[in-house]
Amino acid sequence: MEKSVFDPQAQAGSLEAKIVVALERIAEVFRVSLWNAGKEHGLSPLQIQLLIFLKFHSAEKCKVSYLAREFSLSKPTISEAVRTLLKKELIGKETDPGDTRSFSIHLSAEGEKLAEETASFANGLLPAFGAWSDERKKNFYGELLQLIASLQKLGFISIQRTCLKCRFFRDDKKHYYCGLLKMPLHPQDLRVDCPEFEEA
Repeated sequence: MEKSVFDPQAQAGSLEAKIVVALERIAEVFRVSLWNAGKEHGLSPLQIQLLIFLKFHSAEKCKVSYLAREFSLSKPTISEAVRTLLKKELIGKETDPGDTRSFSIHLSAEGEKLAEETASFANGLLPAFGAWSDERKKNFYGELLQLIASLQKLGFISIQRTCLKCRFFRDDKKHYYCGLLKMPLHPQDLRVDCPEFEEA
């Protein structure tokens, strides 16, 4: 049987296992922060994530099928969360005139207020990078973007809207360039979630 990365013996001989476990510790911070944000309002972490996503993304991304891909969950799981948010009157839905089975979801006034309140659940992590030099932050960010791209290639992330996967992105190995904005990009300018993203 394959050794688990959570086995301290397996970690001792594998830097990759240590990295994975370190990432899991960081993921735990997000889980707990989301849980606490939701608990106050009687919502699950997923329901909070949906409200925040709806607040910051366009209508075409706010459909059940897209949300299922975004969060790597089944449509029934997303539909159940959407039903709960509808019952609580935190969201509304608008039927697509071209397809009556399809609808987009939008925040109600109450949902907008709640999304505004909870969207800063992860801001408490920002001071952890306060003492880092700009160079260290840039290098770390570059490595994270590469990790996200690798995880998508392995099938762990189904959707990503990063510059590295965008049709407007150019990399001549010396400089980055955005064909949409028609301007050079520095490593720190690359986005994890770009509203103008179009898949390459």
